Amino acid sequence: SMQPNIFSIDKLVTSTVGKSTNVLWHDCPIGQFERQELLNQKGCVVWITGLSGSGKSTLACALSRELHSRGHLTYILDGDNLRHGLNRDLCFEAKDRAENIRRVGEVAKLFADAGLICIASLISPYRSERSACRKLLHNSTFIEVFLNVPLEVCEARDPKGLYKLARAGKIKGFTGIDDPYEAPSDCEIVIQCKAGDCATPK
Repeated sequence: SMQPNIFSIDKLVTSTVGKSTNVLWHDCPIGQFERQELLNQKGCVVWITGLSGSGKSTLACALSRELHSRGHLTYILDGDNLRHGLNRDLCFEAKDRAENIRRVGEVAKLFADAGLICIASLISPYRSERSACRKLLHNSTFIEVFLNVPLEVCEARDPKGLYKLARAGKIKGFTGIDDPYEAPSDCEIVIQCKAGDCATPK
């Protein structure tokens, strides 16, 4: 006789992902393509990297404002802002900095999948960590922007007074002072700035 087609739990294929066990990816009928059609735009990540004080947040806001005026939906993931919530449990030591970038990369991927233009604005000093974020996304949906502003310009600006504290030894492991910044070698966009010759964000 015909057996009823009963959904059996033993047919489920669960996985161990990181520290999570018995997890199952659940697909929904509305996917990235449908969301992009609804929004009439392509989801992507614009990842702005550069030294502290290079103008990443200012550039991110200017870009978001311009895209908004053209009818595009954007969302900014700002490094400092995220440390008020999602990443409030992280410090600036190497391990936590890596986790900070990893989390932002994963969230940026979700925003892009939702069909938004996600603008991530973080120092993100290490090539390997930016590369890992790039690998989370499909080809051409990760646009790395290097805000190439010399250290002396950033330090002269010092909008948060952090360089002064780092030079006085009150902040340890500060990027550009006693911690390295690895400039991108294969990014999509470089915005060059020299002392006395810095273009406006627009």
